[in-house]
Order: sequence, then C-alpha cells, then structure tokens
Amino acid sequence: MDQTTPATAELLQRAAGVIAAKHRGDLAGAEELLAAFPGEQARTLGFYLLADLALGLVRAGSGQSMDDLVRELSLLVAATASQPPVEGS
Repeated sequence: MDQTTPATAELLQRAAGVIAAKHRGDLAGAEELLAAFPGEQARTLGFYLLADLALGLVRAGSGQSMDDLVRELSLLVAATASQPPVEGS
C-alpha cells in the first residue's frame, strides 16, 4: 500500500466502516456505507486495500511470510466453506 492518496484512503476507511458496522449489528449502516461507494470498481479497490493492510498487519505481528499467511488463510476459507453458516453472522 505504497501509493495511498486521500481518495484511496477514503475508500479503505469506508470499507473498514462497512465491516465495523456489520460487526456491531448495524446492518442498515453497513448497507448505507456500501451504497456510498461511487461504483463497483471503487468498492473493490477499497476492500482490496483493506485486505492488503490487514494482511500486512497480521504478517508483521506473526513473522510469517505473506505466502505462508495467504496459504493458511486459504486453507481456513476452504475448511469453513464446507461448514453450515453460523446463526447470527
């Protein structure tokens, strides 16, 4: 995330806001924030930047390489994809 501009920072913050609103149970607020993105490309960029930042923070804290971290995440996603959804999530 070397080329963060005020516009890309705003997209990243909006994406983080969507997740925060969802986790505090404010689904209407999350939907409102999602609708506030200027388009699908901006939404995708915002969530990409957020994922990149979050993975970088986890990598820095864990000492893992990004490849190992992504491999572990992929295995976790694959394992949970075959399980039924948890009520309330």
